[in-house]
Amino acid sequence: MNRLFVQNLTVIDFSYFDAQRGIMGESWIVDIELQGELDDQGMVFDFGDVKKQIKQLIDTEVDHRFVISTQLKNLSIEQSQHKVRLNWDSQLGHFEHESPKDSVVLLDAKTVNTKSISKYLEDKILDVLPSNVTGVTLKLYEEQIEGAYYHYSHGLKKHLGNCQRIVHGHRSKIEIFENHKRSSELEDYWSACFRNIYIGTKEDVKKVLDINGKEHTSFCYTAQQGRFKLTLPSKRVHIIDTDSTVELIAAYIADQCLAKHPNNHYLVKAYEGVGKGAIAERK
Repeated sequence: MNRLFVQNLTVIDFSYFDAQRGIMGESWIVDIELQGELDDQGMVFDFGDVKKQIKQLIDTEVDHRFVISTQLKNLSIEQSQHKVRLNWDSQLGHFEHESPKDSVVLLDAKTVNTKSISKYLEDKILDVLPSNVTGVTLKLYEEQIEGAYYHYSHGLKKHLGNCQRIVHGHRSKIEIFENHKRSSELEDYWSACFRNIYIGTKEDVKKVLDINGKEHTSFCYTAQQGRFKLTLPSKRVHIIDTDSTVELIAAYIADQCLAKHPNNHYLVKAYEGVGKGAIAERK
């Protein structure tokens, strides 16, 4: 059997719901292996097509989307031609999500993990490949990070691409330098602040309400793709005054550090998923 492989084909940045931790931002690196017979060119599949066609499919199917297991307990799903509305109660509190259908993946699996997402994507990919390709194997995995990191979700209503979707996210490392020296103390502090968090913009808050004795925050905005709504427990929310681009997140962290110690110099290197991010410097 002939096999073709591509490592680091792409990175999937998305969010999913975890029954124990709530809405989770995640970033998974994608490796792919194709099995099959050689074609007339002596290839299983052209590398250029792998990087273009298959990467595009993966980006369309999962990247910057909110993945929900349809087998979640206490989950209700309402769908129309263009919209989907989700309601579910967990031990953490009540969650509601409403958006255009393309923002959500309804996954027929017990849990959302690398195995269930791999199976979902492998089936999709195999359907569009030529007949000489008989098998697809994906390896999805997290970046190996030494030091502090956090999982966060957000939505960027002004963005013209899929970042406007109200729930998508990232697993991101952070590096903070205080007076030109790396500060693991500050990195640990901010990774704890943003652990499993939803970073929301103040002007997008529709209301704060009590549901079953717990405070919840509701967000709502209209973007190019449509209207988006989200309600979740307030303890899972970190609200900032600005939009939540990685540039503004880095600036927010740097400003907060400087406010506590105005005579110090700070450099914040905030990542957005794998291998990209923003730097903010304050002194």
